[in-house]
Amino acid sequence: MFKSVGVIELKSIPKGVEATDAALKSAGVEMVSAHPACPGKYEIILTGSISNVQAAVDHVRAKFENYVIDSSVMGRIDEQVISALFGTQTSEKTGSLGLVETFSAATAIKAADVAVKTAKVGIFDLRVSRGMGGKGVFMLTGEVGDVTAAVEAGANYAKTSGMLSSYSIIAAPHEELWDQI
Repeated sequence: MFKSVGVIELKSIPKGVEATDAALKSAGVEMVSAHPACPGKYEIILTGSISNVQAAVDHVRAKFENYVIDSSVMGRIDEQVISALFGTQTSEKTGSLGLVETFSAATAIKAADVAVKTAKVGIFDLRVSRGMGGKGVFMLTGEVGDVTAAVEAGANYAKTSGMLSSYSIIAAPHEELWDQI
């Protein structure tokens, strides 16, 4: 089943906590995360049906308009992306490794979705905001050709959005690197 993801970034931690409560009470959504993203900012990531996520994001934007920095609703997100956001992905430490880093959480999520829909790859890791100054990064595994195609597609989406930080493709990562990441 395809789900959607909503991301809301606010410029106040207390209002961010209050907005999270309002979002959860306004529609049938599930919280992926809600936390301070970098000094003085708060990020909320929600999932559920497109209509419920849109309703929750719209409710927060209306009620907390003076505090909202940015928001995004993304529909029909691949299940791998949802699993990665919850930290329940099952990709193995084998094959090639591709990484894409973005300047925002919302762009990282959407770029990861574009990447996994482009080629046969697995999401090894997807991290957004926390401890990264508001950035996002995702790692893909698979055959080198698939990883290359997926990374290029995700990086291109981020670049077109003006949010690409950097990307890398490692054809055959060293065993110690796999153990470290």
